[in-house]
Amino acid sequence: MRRAISVATIAAVAAAGFGCAQKPSTPAAVIEDKIYAVSPDQVMVKAGIVTGEVTEMKVTERVEQGSGRVDSPAKLTGKLKLTNSSTDQTVRMLGGKLIYIDDQGQVIKIEQARTEPAIKFTASYNNGADRLDPGQDATQAVEVDFPAEALKAKKLKEIRLELAYIPSAYKMQTANFSVSIGDGTAAKK
Repeated sequence: MRRAISVATIAAVAAAGFGCAQKPSTPAAVIEDKIYAVSPDQVMVKAGIVTGEVTEMKVTERVEQGSGRVDSPAKLTGKLKLTNSSTDQTVRMLGGKLIYIDDQGQVIKIEQARTEPAIKFTASYNNGADRLDPGQDATQAVEVDFPAEALKAKKLKEIRLELAYIPSAYKMQTANFSVSIGDGTAAKK
């Protein structure tokens, strides 16, 4: 044990003497969120018998402070609330997609290495169900990739929301049946 301590001590002294001291570390780059306001940040939407609103919209990208290098590409976030406005149809929500339209009416494509801005109705949507009965509504968070090209001033004109759902007839029927209770006298044991 004594020999191990002395060998370690000698190694430490030798390392300090030969310039193996710790070099000063370079400060880590500071990453900050760059937030772009979406105006208006709340819009009403209607797709057939499904109506609703998109609220709290904003675009955020993570950027290295000083250099401006993009650490995380832009994402559009918000809340999507959908309502089944039908009185006699249930809808099964399959999914949705956001399409970004430029000032010339053309689609702004997402960069190749990124994901198409699809909306999936998750288990947390509508208490685990992907179905909306007449008059029922549900809300979920939206976080999708946003094209870098659309961040340029005056480039983005509109955002299109495409919803896919299956409507099915919703009927509430009443069945009546006649009954009677004996002949009016209670049975004796």
